[in-house]
Amino acid sequence: MEFFEAVANRHSYRGPFTDKEVDPDDLRKIVQAGIDAPSGMNKQTTSFVIVNDPDLVSQIAEMHESNKAFRQAKAFIACTIDAEPEKIYAGCHFQIEDCSAAVENMLLAIAATGYASVWIDGWLRTDGHAEAIGKLIGAPGDKVVRIILPIGVPKYDPRGPEKQPFDQRAWFNSYGG
Repeated sequence: MEFFEAVANRHSYRGPFTDKEVDPDDLRKIVQAGIDAPSGMNKQTTSFVIVNDPDLVSQIAEMHESNKAFRQAKAFIACTIDAEPEKIYAGCHFQIEDCSAAVENMLLAIAATGYASVWIDGWLRTDGHAEAIGKLIGAPGDKVVRIILPIGVPKYDPRGPEKQPFDQRAWFNSYGG
């Protein structure tokens, strides 16, 4: 899939997946896209755990009560950051931004390879979900699972909702044009 087509077609897919497995080589390419993302001061603070063992996938999938994509995923990518981030510039850390850049690259790679996913973040921060998944994947105690991506072959057309037109959201030289 061409780059701008992948950008236009990528969206948060919450529907069911087919029974087709996710190719491990595709998972490697997808995570490499995350590794290749920019990071603040090139600290490369995000780490990734690819989960494709069916038993482990099943244990993670059962944790979410309602999201079909999560419950039917054939693989997951767990993105971890430091629990206590190092401040690297003017008293700031950039781990959230670093992780977000990596995830967006991976979401585009997921779309480009014919799979679908949804960015799961808020759910991880409730009811100990991040900690439970971290324990399942063997994350060290100084790391936290910040984002998890359920991945599969979408059962339905993975096209997302219409976006607002360019001239309603972007302008040259001054806000509102």
